[in-house]
Amino acid sequence: MKEFLKRKKIEISLKRYGIDALSAMAQGLFCSLLIGTILNTIGQRLGISALTKVVATIGGVDYTVGAMASAMSGPAMATAIAYALEAPPLVLFSLITVGFASNALGGAGGPLAVLFVDILSTEIGKAVSKETKVDILVTPLVTIGSGMLFSALLAPLIGKAAAEVGSL
Repeated sequence: MKEFLKRKKIEISLKRYGIDALSAMAQGLFCSLLIGTILNTIGQRLGISALTKVVATIGGVDYTVGAMASAMSGPAMATAIAYALEAPPLVLFSLITVGFASNALGGAGGPLAVLFVDILSTEIGKAVSKETKVDILVTPLVTIGSGMLFSALLAPLIGKAAAEVGSL
């Protein structure tokens, strides 16, 4: 088992998950939500129409450049975490979907939900990656499937707990 985990670059440690993954998550959050907020603020304060005008309407929701960046915070955090955990490409790209789901279902605890769900899904995806001749199907199916399951089961609970803490 130790050899398998080593070969798959699965290192179960506080440093790996508590420092490496969390630091990467912060970078993903900065490159999406915070930069989006900065762009919106600059556009509003300085009257820069390129930053305040609607550039897309998706599902009836209007988005500025900054709002689009902010809306991608879940996928940005998830891919940053997966990158820090040395996920292979098919796992990394599959986690875009997982990050969106866990952030959306996590509500007030979205970023924390992304962290926990993404760590689990990344390691499961890494475990199955390159183990079959149909890796291009198996790896995304397992990574996204496990991520959606963990998102459905864990993200709402994490969101509820975060909301409770926030209301204290």
